[in-house]
Amino acid sequence: MSSKARIATVSLAGCFGCHMSILDIDQRILQLADLVEFDRSPINDYKDFQGRCAVGIVEGGCCNEENVHVLERFRRQCDVLVSLGDCAINGGIPAMRNNIPLRECLEDAYLKSPGVYNPAGTVPNDPELPLLLNRLYPCHEVVRIDHFIPGCPPPADAIWDALVGLLTGKPVAPVYNRLKYD
Repeated sequence: MSSKARIATVSLAGCFGCHMSILDIDQRILQLADLVEFDRSPINDYKDFQGRCAVGIVEGGCCNEENVHVLERFRRQCDVLVSLGDCAINGGIPAMRNNIPLRECLEDAYLKSPGVYNPAGTVPNDPELPLLLNRLYPCHEVVRIDHFIPGCPPPADAIWDALVGLLTGKPVAPVYNRLKYD
């Protein structure tokens, strides 16, 4: 068994841009590979946890029951849980639906939008589909979150600084000096 710290990552209701920022650490990914072993993550395509993780990184908020279950599992499996990006921290763009009743969102998406071809005139309701929540919840409203890395997406350097700090036991400084506001 490896003596490296294990980290897991997941994308919930978001755009996957935060994972792209993880990859934007460029050649430092090799240094990261010296520090960690990736557990459940789209980076290695592991779909389930292989063991306990030192750090869990979550991008995106919770818009359906499956997102909630995944986030709760991350909280149980990870010593430290990090909300990565604005969708995980405050709902981001997906939370724009929070002010519109769910039924209206579904009708617009599946029945009324231009270009929709739906001869049955029904909103999908297959029991295999995750049940949508009435609103999108930021991660901290579902489970306890230990660290927040803001941005849409956060800069690679901010992710790198936070990960190295968490993995080496150094204080994780706020990343605000890394953020850009255009």
